[in-house]
Amino acid sequence: MLLANKHFKYRWLVCLYLIGLSTNILGQNQKIDILYGGNFKKDEAQYPGASIFTKDANGQVQFRHQGADMWCDQAFLYADENRIYAEGNIYLEQGDTLKLWSNSISYNGNSRLLKSMGNVRMLKDTTSLQSDTLYFNREDQMAYYNTGGKIIDSKNVLTSKFGTYFIDEKKYQFDQKVHIDNPEYTLDSDKLTYYTDTKYAYLNGPSTIVGEDYQFYCEKGFYNTELQKGYGNKNTEIHYSDRIINGDSVYFENATSFASATNNIRVLDTINQSVIRSNYAEVWKAIDSVFATKRAVAINVLQNDSLYIHGDTLFVTGTKENRILKSYRNSRFFKTGMSGICDTIKYIQTEDITELIGEPVVWNGESQLTGDKMWILSDPETQKLDSLIVESNAFVVSKDTINNLGFNQAKGLDLGGKFIDNALNQIKLHKNTELIYYMYDENQELFGVNKTICSEIELQLENGDITDIIFRVNTDGTIYPIEQFPEEMKKLEGFIWREEERIYSLDDLIIDSAN
Repeated sequence: MLLANKHFKYRWLVCLYLIGLSTNILGQNQKIDILYGGNFKKDEAQYPGASIFTKDANGQVQFRHQGADMWCDQAFLYADENRIYAEGNIYLEQGDTLKLWSNSISYNGNSRLLKSMGNVRMLKDTTSLQSDTLYFNREDQMAYYNTGGKIIDSKNVLTSKFGTYFIDEKKYQFDQKVHIDNPEYTLDSDKLTYYTDTKYAYLNGPSTIVGEDYQFYCEKGFYNTELQKGYGNKNTEIHYSDRIINGDSVYFENATSFASATNNIRVLDTINQSVIRSNYAEVWKAIDSVFATKRAVAINVLQNDSLYIHGDTLFVTGTKENRILKSYRNSRFFKTGMSGICDTIKYIQTEDITELIGEPVVWNGESQLTGDKMWILSDPETQKLDSLIVESNAFVVSKDTINNLGFNQAKGLDLGGKFIDNALNQIKLHKNTELIYYMYDENQELFGVNKTICSEIELQLENGDITDIIFRVNTDGTIYPIEQFPEEMKKLEGFIWREEERIYSLDDLIIDSAN
């Protein structure tokens, strides 16, 4: 008895399962219904298995299948296969928001796959999709084309060779020759995902956006097509008037004329042929301003050479006719044969004037120059170094490189220097000048130490070495034999030797990895 009850329960569960399965299959394979047939005929010779319906004076042929209604001039219904082919002024409605027009369609009621052909236009809300041929999977609510298509919404016209429309997600995926036309910009991409509700575009291949006064390129990124702002994080580049910005990641906003970049940044000034490299930068196009930090270096091209400037923070301001670079905190510069450090550097690009502020020190050849403030001037035409000005507490020091007995020194209130071929050739010290100089004969034998005080000293240099000294006005000097030169007189008041801070190459320019 117990065994019979068990068998009965088992058979009942199987029956319930089969009934449920059958109901599900029938629901999936719901038959295509004809709502209005107009004229009817059969033609087994030419269209075996088809019921042929043609519109009449009362209206078009109308069919319905699982929430979609379709009208046409003529339809071929294959009831046994649950499919239909229709042609002539096709119009399809799905719900209240999706409509489709075409010349003809082929539809399978079992798979719910629809193929529209000829002058196809699908309208979803306010977005229109146009193509010569469109495939529509009603089961997954997905439409796609592979022979070229056009999408039109309230802001943009998008075209591509391949496209897929995910209707419920309001999302398009475009491939090959993707193009967006907007009254304010154009966009071209190899691959793009576009959301019709937010107007967001995700770029997944080489992409170029050209606006009224900017051009943006990336190989992976995002663009808000409505607000004209976005970012790129692969091979990104933006052209802003006379600047080109590259970086691992670049963000920009057209409304504020703002761009920022992160890591491996290069900002090129195409007018002045200068470059800023850093790991973070901001560009404000409307006010011609650049801010850079994190290992920031400005590179300014001089004749067959470059001037490198580094600081914790770099600012570039001013129009192309009056562009100024400022470096703040721990500022350093380097060029072939010359380098220096201070707190702040101000460089006027169009006039080629470099101002050093805050305990500046400059090295040229074997000479070290210090003072309260310094200016380095270049010839704007030749871009060669022209002159040097030191204001207050000017001091020149170089080692006695022959016998290493001490330091050659010259000091004064102010200093003026002249360059030839980018090397210091002449130095003039003014007011309260003093000098200590180790003197050698032509055989490089030391014959004394010159200790002189006067009103003005002129030094002639070659390859950084002093070749001639001229004393002017109220000269009071003594040449001491080396053994009689007092130890306490070997360094002038204010002497400082900062060789351990000297920048010998570009590798020495940045000392703090955080900046």
